[in-house]
Amino acid sequence: MVVNRDKAPSAQETFSQMAQAAGLRGRVLLTIGMLILVRLGIFLPIPDIDRSAFAQSVQNNPVVSFLDIFSGGGLSALGIFALGILPYINASIILQLLTTALPALENLQKNEGEAGRRKISQITRYVALGWAIIQSVGLAWWVINSGAARINGALVLAQRTPSGFSFATQAGVPISPITLIPFIASTALALTAGSMLVMWIGELITERGIGNGASLLIVISIVSGLPRSLGQTLELAQTGDRGLVGGVIMLLIVFLVMIVGIVFVQEGTRRIPIVSARRQVGRKTYLERSSYLPLRLNSSGVMPIIFASAILFLPVYLAEFTKNPFLSQVANYLSPSGQAPWVYVIFYLFLIIFFSYFWTSLTINPVDLSQNLKKMGASIPGIRPGKATSDYIERVLNRLTFLGAIFLGLVAIVPTAVESATRVTTFQGFGATSLLIVVGVAIDTAKQIQTYVISQRYEGMVNQ
Repeated sequence: MVVNRDKAPSAQETFSQMAQAAGLRGRVLLTIGMLILVRLGIFLPIPDIDRSAFAQSVQNNPVVSFLDIFSGGGLSALGIFALGILPYINASIILQLLTTALPALENLQKNEGEAGRRKISQITRYVALGWAIIQSVGLAWWVINSGAARINGALVLAQRTPSGFSFATQAGVPISPITLIPFIASTALALTAGSMLVMWIGELITERGIGNGASLLIVISIVSGLPRSLGQTLELAQTGDRGLVGGVIMLLIVFLVMIVGIVFVQEGTRRIPIVSARRQVGRKTYLERSSYLPLRLNSSGVMPIIFASAILFLPVYLAEFTKNPFLSQVANYLSPSGQAPWVYVIFYLFLIIFFSYFWTSLTINPVDLSQNLKKMGASIPGIRPGKATSDYIERVLNRLTFLGAIFLGLVAIVPTAVESATRVTTFQGFGATSLLIVVGVAIDTAKQIQTYVISQRYEGMVNQ
């Protein structure tokens, strides 16, 4: 195949290299095999749990529905990989927040190079292990409270009393809480081991496969629910109701427009021109060079929506756990189908804008960028080095963050509003968060595959 080395690889060349080049083909097959293994692990049952009873008890639970997005339905199915990559994601977010708060972690990330990054990765694994144990014990206790746990073959029923909880079998035989400890320990051990295995698989994909392993595991969990949603949508369209058919068409059009918009925004950057000063090294003189500093329009990614959704789900979870009337009223107001949807919309937009600025401030530091430019002997034309440069970058970053936050708000609210207007709720689990994750990971994975194809192209030229 004749290719131009200056052009980006075409689809034909990409698929040809994936089929012929041993290195790239091995990476693709490893990635696909590991993803299939993770999906199979979700359906491996944990002993002494009535999965159908638990699924029925959490069928309309909004918290479980939200977390199932990241576990591919594993949380409600209660397989060995029920927690999936969730503990590792939580640990990564915690370490990201602690890095800016603790000077020791910040020094590891900025000044220790590759060794520091490896140490932070190791700390993240330990935090993920601890978080997995906490979540596993909590999930085991949740199974007991939902009446899905079996002790010596008999289902255990939990009842709330003024002094705490009391437990008994279906036949009414009282059970001591001490007898529940082996069940909690074995369930927590199975869930923790499964989560650690999924974390290892994610790192294996990142190192020897294609793309970011943790991101691909989330994507495969999200996409796994699409066939069911599409089947339900087709059944709904076949009912003959013209209003529902029109609603399905409108919803699909909105999703396509959103996907196109996400691609443009995810790839959108503000290129700040940079000029490097003329330097003399020995007898050689390096002329002035021009480049640019790329600032992404949506530098915070999907994190603002995840944080905002978690805050909105917190009153719902607390209301269900405590049965408090005041919290139930608050949860009703903070629901898109509650008494005042406009309160939900305003609060959701406010949270997304707030967390967009918050996460951007954690990931991009204008002062550090200004210092790095000064160390490299580079500057922005018309802007003095130092504080003037950092102030200029901060102003540009604030405007970009605001525009990106407004777009995130539209992506988060418009699909929900269209679903409510069209009465088509079959894609309820595939919302704004899912769209952003799937499109963003697809773009990054496609770029990495193109990078491998280009490297194979140059290796072929060298061999010739």
